[in-house]
Amino acid sequence: MRFRKNLERMGEIIAYEISKTLPYENKQIQTPLGIADENVPTEIPVITSILRAGLPIHMGLLNIFDKSPNGFITASRIYDKEGTFSINVEYMSCPDIKNKIVILADAVIASGSSMELAYRALINKGTPQHTHIIALIASKEGLSYLKKKLSTQKLSIWVGAVDDELTAKSYIVPGLGDAGDLAFGAKTNPV
Repeated sequence: MRFRKNLERMGEIIAYEISKTLPYENKQIQTPLGIADENVPTEIPVITSILRAGLPIHMGLLNIFDKSPNGFITASRIYDKEGTFSINVEYMSCPDIKNKIVILADAVIASGSSMELAYRALINKGTPQHTHIIALIASKEGLSYLKKKLSTQKLSIWVGAVDDELTAKSYIVPGLGDAGDLAFGAKTNPV
Protein backbone atom coordinates (compact mmCIF):
# COMPACT_ATOMS: atom_id res chain seq x y z
CA MET A 1 0.00 0.00 0.00
CA ARG A 2 2.83 2.44 0.80
CA PHE A 3 4.34 2.01 -2.68
CA ARG A 4 0.92 2.49 -4.30
CA LYS A 5 0.25 5.64 -2.24
CA ASN A 6 3.66 7.06 -3.12
CA LEU A 7 2.95 6.55 -6.82
CA GLU A 8 -0.35 8.37 -6.29
CA ARG A 9 1.41 11.24 -4.50
CA MET A 10 3.90 11.57 -7.34
CA GLY A 11 0.97 11.74 -9.77
CA GLU A 12 -0.42 14.64 -7.72
CA ILE A 13 2.92 16.47 -7.73
CA ILE A 14 3.38 16.11 -11.48
CA ALA A 15 -0.27 17.12 -12.08
CA TYR A 16 0.34 20.28 -10.07
CA GLU A 17 3.39 21.09 -12.21
CA ILE A 18 1.48 20.38 -15.45
CA SER A 19 -1.36 22.63 -14.24
CA LYS A 20 1.06 25.57 -14.45
CA THR A 21 1.33 25.02 -18.23
CA LEU A 22 -2.42 25.00 -18.95
CA PRO A 23 -4.23 27.96 -20.50
CA TYR A 24 -6.24 30.06 -18.00
CA GLU A 25 -8.78 32.82 -18.18
CA ASN A 26 -10.01 35.27 -15.58
CA LYS A 27 -13.60 34.72 -14.39
CA GLN A 28 -15.74 36.20 -11.70
CA ILE A 29 -16.69 33.52 -9.17
CA GLN A 30 -19.59 33.98 -6.75
CA THR A 31 -18.58 33.10 -3.20
CA PRO A 32 -20.91 33.10 -0.16
CA LEU A 33 -19.64 36.58 0.75
CA GLY A 34 -19.08 38.23 -2.61
CA ILE A 35 -17.53 37.99 -6.05
CA ALA A 36 -13.89 37.06 -6.58
CA ASP A 37 -11.81 37.40 -9.74
CA GLU A 38 -10.05 34.06 -10.25
CA ASN A 39 -7.96 32.43 -12.96
CA VAL A 40 -9.55 29.17 -14.07
CA PRO A 41 -8.30 26.67 -16.65
CA THR A 42 -9.92 26.92 -20.06
CA GLU A 43 -9.15 23.29 -20.89
CA ILE A 44 -9.32 20.08 -18.88
CA PRO A 45 -6.72 17.45 -19.85
CA VAL A 46 -7.65 13.91 -20.85
CA ILE A 47 -5.83 11.52 -18.50
CA THR A 48 -4.64 8.23 -19.99
CA SER A 49 -2.54 5.59 -18.29
CA ILE A 50 -0.75 2.41 -19.18
CA LEU A 51 -2.10 -0.38 -17.02
CA ARG A 52 -1.33 -1.64 -14.44
CA ALA A 53 1.62 0.26 -13.02
CA GLY A 54 0.19 3.57 -14.24
CA LEU A 55 -3.06 3.17 -12.28
CA PRO A 56 -1.92 4.69 -8.94
CA ILE A 57 -0.35 7.62 -10.83
CA HIS A 58 -3.65 7.99 -12.69
CA MET A 59 -5.46 8.31 -9.35
CA GLY A 60 -3.03 11.03 -8.26
CA LEU A 61 -3.64 12.92 -11.50
CA LEU A 62 -7.40 12.64 -10.90
CA ASN A 63 -6.98 14.08 -7.41
CA ILE A 64 -5.89 17.31 -9.11
CA PHE A 65 -7.78 17.11 -12.42
CA ASP A 66 -10.99 15.71 -10.94
CA LYS A 67 -13.17 16.55 -13.96
CA SER A 68 -10.85 14.98 -16.54
CA PRO A 69 -12.04 12.32 -18.97
CA ASN A 70 -10.12 9.04 -18.64
CA GLY A 71 -8.46 6.54 -20.94
CA PHE A 72 -6.58 3.30 -20.35
CA ILE A 73 -4.08 1.32 -22.43
CA THR A 74 -2.55 -2.09 -21.84
CA ALA A 75 1.03 -2.71 -22.93
CA SER A 76 2.95 -5.85 -22.06
CA ARG A 77 6.23 -7.53 -22.86
CA ILE A 78 5.99 -10.78 -24.81
CA TYR A 79 9.19 -12.84 -24.36
CA ASP A 80 10.46 -15.43 -26.84
CA LYS A 81 12.63 -18.50 -26.13
CA GLU A 82 15.86 -16.50 -26.51
CA GLY A 83 14.78 -14.04 -23.81
CA THR A 84 14.19 -11.14 -26.16
CA PHE A 85 10.82 -9.45 -26.13
CA SER A 86 8.39 -7.40 -28.12
CA ILE A 87 5.77 -5.00 -26.81
CA ASN A 88 2.12 -5.77 -27.34
CA VAL A 89 -0.59 -3.13 -26.99
CA GLU A 90 -3.72 -5.23 -26.54
CA TYR A 91 -6.46 -2.89 -25.39
CA MET A 92 -7.31 0.78 -25.35
CA SER A 93 -10.33 2.64 -24.05
CA CYS A 94 -10.18 6.39 -24.55
CA PRO A 95 -12.44 9.33 -25.30
CA ASP A 96 -11.85 11.51 -28.34
CA ILE A 97 -8.58 13.40 -27.89
CA LYS A 98 -8.66 15.51 -31.06
CA ASN A 99 -7.30 19.00 -30.22
CA LYS A 100 -7.26 18.17 -26.50
CA ILE A 101 -4.47 18.34 -23.95
CA VAL A 102 -3.56 14.75 -23.05
CA ILE A 103 -1.59 13.28 -20.17
CA LEU A 104 -0.13 9.80 -20.80
CA ALA A 105 1.20 8.17 -17.62
CA ASP A 106 3.23 5.11 -16.71
CA ALA A 107 5.48 4.35 -13.74
CA VAL A 108 8.67 3.94 -15.79
CA ILE A 109 10.21 4.65 -19.18
CA ALA A 110 12.77 1.87 -19.61
CA SER A 111 13.54 1.30 -23.30
CA GLY A 112 10.82 3.78 -24.33
CA SER A 113 9.13 1.36 -26.72
CA SER A 114 6.03 0.73 -24.54
CA MET A 115 5.41 4.45 -24.20
CA GLU A 116 5.96 5.03 -27.91
CA LEU A 117 3.52 2.28 -28.90
CA ALA A 118 0.95 3.46 -26.34
CA TYR A 119 1.25 7.01 -27.66
CA ARG A 120 0.84 5.84 -31.27
CA ALA A 121 -2.24 3.78 -30.32
CA LEU A 122 -3.62 6.80 -28.52
CA ILE A 123 -3.28 9.20 -31.45
CA ASN A 124 -5.43 6.85 -33.52
CA LYS A 125 -8.27 8.49 -31.53
CA GLY A 126 -7.29 11.90 -32.88
CA THR A 127 -4.40 14.33 -32.91
CA PRO A 128 -4.02 16.00 -29.52
CA GLN A 129 -3.22 19.68 -29.14
CA HIS A 130 -0.39 18.71 -26.77
CA THR A 131 0.60 15.55 -24.89
CA HIS A 132 2.33 15.40 -21.51
CA ILE A 133 4.12 12.05 -21.10
CA ILE A 134 4.88 11.31 -17.46
CA ALA A 135 6.83 8.64 -15.62
CA LEU A 136 8.34 8.51 -12.17
CA ILE A 137 11.65 7.11 -13.34
CA ALA A 138 13.28 6.78 -16.74
CA SER A 139 16.51 5.57 -18.26
CA LYS A 140 18.64 7.96 -20.29
CA GLU A 141 18.39 5.52 -23.18
CA GLY A 142 14.58 5.40 -22.99
CA LEU A 143 14.31 9.18 -22.98
CA SER A 144 16.66 9.45 -25.97
CA TYR A 145 14.60 6.82 -27.80
CA LEU A 146 11.33 8.71 -27.19
CA LYS A 147 12.80 12.06 -28.17
CA LYS A 148 14.05 10.52 -31.43
CA LYS A 149 10.88 8.54 -32.27
CA LEU A 150 8.42 11.29 -31.30
CA SER A 151 10.46 14.32 -32.33
CA THR A 152 7.76 15.61 -34.68
CA GLN A 153 5.02 15.46 -32.05
CA LYS A 154 3.78 18.25 -29.78
CA LEU A 155 4.70 16.82 -26.40
CA SER A 156 6.47 17.32 -23.11
CA ILE A 157 8.11 14.57 -21.06
CA TRP A 158 7.99 14.79 -17.25
CA VAL A 159 10.01 12.39 -15.09
CA GLY A 160 10.83 12.27 -11.40
CA ALA A 161 14.32 10.77 -11.83
CA VAL A 162 16.65 9.57 -14.58
CA ASP A 163 18.90 6.53 -14.13
CA ASP A 164 21.98 5.92 -16.25
CA GLU A 165 21.85 2.17 -16.83
CA LEU A 166 19.50 -0.01 -18.87
CA THR A 167 20.30 -3.74 -18.91
CA ALA A 168 20.22 -5.96 -22.00
CA LYS A 169 16.73 -7.07 -20.87
CA SER A 170 15.63 -3.41 -20.66
CA TYR A 171 15.52 -3.14 -16.88
CA ILE A 172 16.48 0.20 -15.36
CA VAL A 173 19.34 0.03 -12.83
CA PRO A 174 18.91 0.81 -9.99
CA GLY A 175 15.31 1.55 -11.02
CA LEU A 176 12.22 0.56 -9.04
CA GLY A 177 11.74 -3.09 -9.94
CA ASP A 178 8.38 -4.14 -11.37
CA ALA A 179 6.18 -1.21 -10.34
CA GLY A 180 2.96 -3.11 -11.13
CA ASP A 181 3.99 -6.00 -8.88
CA LEU A 182 5.12 -3.63 -6.12
CA ALA A 183 1.81 -1.76 -6.23
CA PHE A 184 -0.61 -4.67 -6.67
CA GLY A 185 1.24 -7.93 -5.99
CA ALA A 186 2.93 -10.43 -8.26
CA LYS A 187 1.21 -11.40 -11.49
CA THR A 188 -0.27 -14.88 -11.70
CA ASN A 189 -0.87 -16.95 -14.80
CA PRO A 190 -4.43 -16.57 -16.08
CA VAL A 191 -6.69 -19.60 -15.70
